Amino acid sequence: MDISEMVDKMGEKAREAGRRLASIKPEVKNRALGYMGEIFNAQRERIKNENHKDLVSGEEKGLSKAMLDRLLLNDKRIDDMIAAFKTVISLEDPVGEIYDVKTRPNGLKIGRMRCPIGVIGIIYESRPNVTADAGCLCLKSGNAVILRGGSEAFHSNSILAQLMTEGCIKAGLPEGCVQLIPTTDRAAVDALLKATRWVDLIIPRGGTALIEKVTQDSLIPVIKHYNGNCFIYVDETADMEEAVKIIMNAKTQRPGVCNALETLLIQSDTAKDLLKKLAPALLEKGVEIRGDQEVCRLAPEAIPAKESDWEEEYLALILAVKVVESFDEAVIFINRHGSHHTDAILTKDHARAMEFLSSVDSACVLVNCSTRFSDGGEFGMGCEIGISTDKLHARGPMGLKELTTYKFIVLGDGQIRV
Repeated sequence: MDISEMVDKMGEKAREAGRRLASIKPEVKNRALGYMGEIFNAQRERIKNENHKDLVSGEEKGLSKAMLDRLLLNDKRIDDMIAAFKTVISLEDPVGEIYDVKTRPNGLKIGRMRCPIGVIGIIYESRPNVTADAGCLCLKSGNAVILRGGSEAFHSNSILAQLMTEGCIKAGLPEGCVQLIPTTDRAAVDALLKATRWVDLIIPRGGTALIEKVTQDSLIPVIKHYNGNCFIYVDETADMEEAVKIIMNAKTQRPGVCNALETLLIQSDTAKDLLKKLAPALLEKGVEIRGDQEVCRLAPEAIPAKESDWEEEYLALILAVKVVESFDEAVIFINRHGSHHTDAILTKDHARAMEFLSSVDSACVLVNCSTRFSDGGEFGMGCEIGISTDKLHARGPMGLKELTTYKFIVLGDGQIRV
């Protein structure tokens, strides 16, 4: 069987599973998720053993520390996946919700009913926990999912998808609910992007090259999880001690993820005082500071930034830092150079904070907190399918409701149109 035929058969199986999922009661889906958590817990040594194969291969291929960190599945991360299952179980099932009902003058009641999208294809790199998150959220929202992970996490993704399928079957659901394409051949991506008969939506998660390929080649609608060049702007009213704490957390807590801080803007009146406290703390954590001319003058440890640094997603212990003269300059700079993922302001000026929220064109805009909070789990969604930087049809962390669409429903009692 060639790859196109294989993906076609997976698509057909997913379509049938999706039709069944659309009308399955919430308690059955929750039961499947509960079984998945139990199986993950019972099989954690198998999960870690398969993950170890990927880590060894990654080290041999020279993957960066940040990439290896994204790849790692230890006990804590397995516990996190199990916890996400439990949280999603506790969330209200969005499927079947009727809302926005209005009664027309002729007595017709017209509203909308939330329903699954159908079959979703997820194409992703590095992080095997995406397998669990995507399968979990798609199942609860009534969608079948076809997963295509990166070759660097093939063994990890395979065992997670296998165990999730076991949970589905144990709960009486079809095995086509969660499928992983069982090959690292890149032709499988092309086949999935052309499977218009079976797949309703493609969600890519990964580097710029992957996102651009999927966007250009897909014959199926795409919601992009684009790169995270996240900004923090510190104005002259910000509390310096609090600012240092937030910036350090945003940059160093886990630098290899999309919501980590990449570019810092500092209002000129506060640059000297902030850098005096911040630069030593960053250097102590091994962060390389790439600054503009004023930053390099105030912090001699910094190296001169290039123009490309303002648009770079480092995913490493590197921070671009620039001094700006005004709030307006900061907002213009963020909107021009950012990736519209997550941006924050540190300020004690309430009016300015509100203006920042309305002026910055990003999926997540924060005030006085770390960019690391831009996350489906932290937003109460249990986990996320990704963080959409698109504006249609979902934006920001994508949870259960973002994986549904709606249909209009009309309730009548004999009306005819005249």
